[in-house]
Amino acid sequence: MHLDALARLLLQIGVIVGVAQVFTRLGRRIGQPAVVSEILAGIALGPSLLGALWPEAAAFLFPPSSLGGLEAVAQLGLILFMFLVGLELDPALIRRSGRSAIALSQAGIVVPFGLGLALASQVHDELSLPGVPFLSFALFLGVAMSITAFPVLARLLTERGMVGTPLGSIVLAAAAIDDVTAWCLLAFVVSFVRAEGASAALVTVGLALAFALVMLTVGRHLMKKLAVPDAPPSRERFTVVLLLVLASALTTEAIGIHALFGAFVAGAMLPHEGAFASGLRERLEDLVVVAMLPIFFAHSGLRTELGLLDSSRDLLLCALVVGVAVVGKLGGVAIAARIVGHPWREATTLGVLMNTRGLMELVVLHVGLDLGVLSPKLFTMMVVMAIVTTVATGPAVAWLGAARRRTAPA
Repeated sequence: MHLDALARLLLQIGVIVGVAQVFTRLGRRIGQPAVVSEILAGIALGPSLLGALWPEAAAFLFPPSSLGGLEAVAQLGLILFMFLVGLELDPALIRRSGRSAIALSQAGIVVPFGLGLALASQVHDELSLPGVPFLSFALFLGVAMSITAFPVLARLLTERGMVGTPLGSIVLAAAAIDDVTAWCLLAFVVSFVRAEGASAALVTVGLALAFALVMLTVGRHLMKKLAVPDAPPSRERFTVVLLLVLASALTTEAIGIHALFGAFVAGAMLPHEGAFASGLRERLEDLVVVAMLPIFFAHSGLRTELGLLDSSRDLLLCALVVGVAVVGKLGGVAIAARIVGHPWREATTLGVLMNTRGLMELVVLHVGLDLGVLSPKLFTMMVVMAIVTTVATGPAVAWLGAARRRTAPA
């Protein structure tokens, strides 16, 4: 059966959304967050499952010539999602955070970043693409190891009734600071990788700093003027916000630090309280979460080939990647928490929570793959790491909570 480009795109979106909903319902029954189910749904539609079990169907649904349209929709969904992430990052939460949150966030960046650099020195020759400089590869791997998925963490804390508790408040503040720091690092690394030569890198960094300064001053002022705290956004104001998000994303893409960074900053500049912000979330969240993010996950799944890990050496390297990620994030945060006075079990719980990576890790990995820094094999290993660390968070927190209750004095 012949399908034109539009018909095939509509069929692809329908299949992706339907399969994602099935996986989400199944995942909910075993206590996994939706993001895990949607990542697995995307992998199931790719060469790892559908392509292996029913190659004719995979070739009909997702021929290589049709993936351009799917990627464009996925990128637009990511831009809107990053705007929502910025909108959820409340600067007041960061300002109120004590030394515990700051120590946790910085340990959650520095230790994984350092271990990522060390790992890169061992696997660069084997897992990088030909011609990729070691420094670009190492910096990117360091950033990828440093990510915490703030939106996934916030939802997990809500599901477990931990929002508002001392532990929940500390880890949310730490994750917020972690996210801001990691995205700034990513912007620098992308500018370094894209630039040709040291002078070009300096120009890109200078333009990025100028953009940040404009957004912190003029941008914040415009956003405050635009937002009416006690009223949901009118159609006209919603249109202006959307145009500002697209303009911000376009600016950072043109600068050379990726469109996602601009969308994130635009969200962070908007006032986070009141009916205006909640109205923006309500208008965008359902479309982005239900329809557009599953398309991104499916696009990720089409680029994830578990069959590439076809030797004991590959499996060993994959286990090494997962191990370094867990030791860096969980271990770094737990030790920092213990130093600032948290008991070991509580410190370990904080480390487990900060080890949640989920969707944000996939966003960073896609940037690396698109830039040609990550090879398809390393991309697959890192996707496995993102799934393992996110899947393990809920059960580990539940087990630590039950153990804490058992050992608490009567």
